[in-house]
This record gives sequence, C-alpha cells and structure tokens, in this order.
Amino acid sequence: MERADQKRRPLTVMASSSSQVAAARGMGVGMGMTNPLAEWTGRVRSLEAGVRAWLAKQPTHVEAAVVTAVGAVQGAALGGLMGTLAPDGGAALPVPPPPPGADPKVLASFKQAQALAGGPLVQARNFAVMTGANAGISCVMRRIRGVEDVQGSMAAAFGSGALFSIVSGMETPNPVANAITTGVAFAVFQGGFFMIGQKFSKPQSEDTYYSRGRSMLQKLGLQNYEKNFKKGLLTDQTLALLTDSALRDVKIPPGPRLLILDHIKRDPELTRAN
Repeated sequence: MERADQKRRPLTVMASSSSQVAAARGMGVGMGMTNPLAEWTGRVRSLEAGVRAWLAKQPTHVEAAVVTAVGAVQGAALGGLMGTLAPDGGAALPVPPPPPGADPKVLASFKQAQALAGGPLVQARNFAVMTGANAGISCVMRRIRGVEDVQGSMAAAFGSGALFSIVSGMETPNPVANAITTGVAFAVFQGGFFMIGQKFSKPQSEDTYYSRGRSMLQKLGLQNYEKNFKKGLLTDQTLALLTDSALRDVKIPPGPRLLILDHIKRDPELTRAN
C-alpha cells in the first residue's frame, strides 16, 4: 500500500502543478495589463496625430488637397450607405413630380430634392461633393485666418452648398443664381449651428498651449496623462525644460516619466521649437 501511495503522489503533484499553471494563465489573461481595444484606439490616435503633424508642415495647397480627398471619401461612403439602407432601392424621401408649368425656382428645389432622394450612387456623389468641399475650404480658411471661427465655417458651408447645387441641379434654368441661393442657405444654417455650439461648449483656448505635448503623449500611448500636464501647467514652452522631478510633481509614474524624457531627448524638433 505504501508503494502504491508513493506512485500516486507524483501524479497528484503533477496534476496539482498543471492546474496551478492553468489557473495562473487564466489569471494572466483575465488580469492582463493590455486591452486590445484600448491599444488599437491608442495606435489610431497616434497615427492621426502623426498625420496632422505632417500636414501642418506642408504647404496650404497640399494640406487642402489631402483634407478634401479624405472628406470626399468619407462623404461618399456615408452617402452610399444611406442610399443603400433606404427603402425602395435608395429612394430615401418620396418626392412627388413637380406640377406642370411650375416656377423655375420651384423646379430647382424639386431637382435638389430628387438628388437627396436618389440611389446610392447619387447620394454618394452629392455627399462626396458637400463634405469634400466643406473640409477643403475649412482647411484653407483655417490656414489664412489662423483660427477656426464662424466666418470660416460659413465660407466653407457656402462653398459646399453652391457646389452641391451645381452638381445636383445642372438642368435648372438658372444654375448660378440657384447655387448662390443654396450656398447662402447652407452658410446661414452652418453659422447658426457654429454659434450654438460655441455657446454651449466649454472654452478650449488653453488647449493651444499643449498641442505639441498632446501630440507627444499620443505618440507614446500616454494620452491619459494630458490632464497631469495641464494641472502642472507644463505647456509646450516647458517641454525642453522637463526633468524627472517636474514630472514626478504632477503625479506621473516612473515608467511614463522615462519614456517622456527619452522622447524629448531624441526629438530635436521638440527641443528646437522651444
């Protein structure tokens, strides 16, 4: 009996060890420090920050062209999706035929309503024109004026509305006048929405002093510590002066402190800008 017990003991110990290893692995998976979704989101934000930083260094026409193309692609995808999901093969809004002998202005309105109620290809075209023109003109106005304001927003809306009118209503008797009228309507609505958004949004003027620091933290995957930078008033002008003790004072852990200081040391543009 004693020999049989001795033979069973190693098996018992091996089974116990195997169960402990499996439990440890399970705990490692369940309590892992890396969240795939958060990691993917951080990479996307870092990529976006890198693209924005690259575009900011390019001439105005290059940035405007890239922004317009991206906006047009996004608008085409959205319009095509809306046209596909709409009932009756993309007829999102049933538009009755215009009455006989209608006024030319009424006919123009009917033409635009039919454009908005068209199929996936029509809506993809119209949304691509609107979003692409809006994004491109907004980019140019921001470069010229140095700030995003209601004037730039209204100018972008006017341009997108006028181009939408020309694309969707080429058969109207007076396309130029109709384009101007549509552009003005777009500009008024966009300006109103911009003013309402400014009224109810919190002031973000202090964020302009942390743009380079925010971009740096996003590249390192440390965007959660942006609030620490703002709490300690560590603006872009102080990046070249940062020390371990300064980062420790704003409650940033040792690991992120080392990454931040190493990044600043290796990035000559970050130090030259200050």
